Amino acid sequence: MKQLKLGIPKGSLESATVDLFAQAGWSIHSRSRNYFPSIDDDEITCSLVRSQEMGRYVAAGVMDVGLCGIDWIKETEADVDVVCDLVYSKASDQPCRWVLVVDRDSPIQKVEDLEGKVIATELVRFTKRFLEDQNINATVEFSWGATEAKVVEGLADAAVEITETGSTIKAHGLRIICDLLHTHTVMVGNKEALANPWKRAKIDQIALMLQSALAARHQVLLKMNVPSDKVEAVSRLLPSLHAPTVNQLTDSAWVAIETVVERPDVRTLIPKLRAAGAAGILELDLRNVS
Repeated sequence: MKQLKLGIPKGSLESATVDLFAQAGWSIHSRSRNYFPSIDDDEITCSLVRSQEMGRYVAAGVMDVGLCGIDWIKETEADVDVVCDLVYSKASDQPCRWVLVVDRDSPIQKVEDLEGKVIATELVRFTKRFLEDQNINATVEFSWGATEAKVVEGLADAAVEITETGSTIKAHGLRIICDLLHTHTVMVGNKEALANPWKRAKIDQIALMLQSALAARHQVLLKMNVPSDKVEAVSRLLPSLHAPTVNQLTDSAWVAIETVVERPDVRTLIPKLRAAGAAGILELDLRNVS
């Protein structure tokens, strides 16, 4: 049987990735002390791989395709192809940032002030390239974790750390100097696997469904009943891919209208729809939008 070898990121992205696959139609179950989760698709085998190592495993053909942060592809310069972007993280569907931070009271105010300083980070190679581009000579040391603490304790002059909101950095008494890299999750593929027609078709299927699931998280389906003489006024308020769907009800004086709208727009849109004559307005979550 033909099978695709899929890498699932182990660690902070693991749960969010499993949830995304579930929304897209695949059920993945991890096993205790086992790096090979089960999946309800006989054409796929799964392995848990740290995001930091995904690129090189996919490049080597150990995995045909895998999900990881674009930051680690840039860090390792892995020879892989990005199949698609998948903007999601452990806490939200927003890109994360690698930022340069210093102690709140540090005299360092700009990147140029790093000359001759010590910087702690997990993103060593990318940080070195960034400093080289700025013609700055500084020592970049690998950090196994608790990177912010090294700055607080005086073990490093600065740190390059990842953040989603910046709240943890501020809570530790640190200050952001600048952003080095905006990162997000990507699906990366082995070049030989992508050249294989069967594997490419399977990879494209997975990519489409994951992207559709992410798109659905930001949209909802609105359904409502509208008096026939109010259809034009209500329709003008409704955004849609093409035009709202309008169906005649058994009562000729009323029609049913439905459309897909952006989730944040609902709180202002529903009062306007009510004022325009719509009734029985329903907001429904979506699983996929393709």
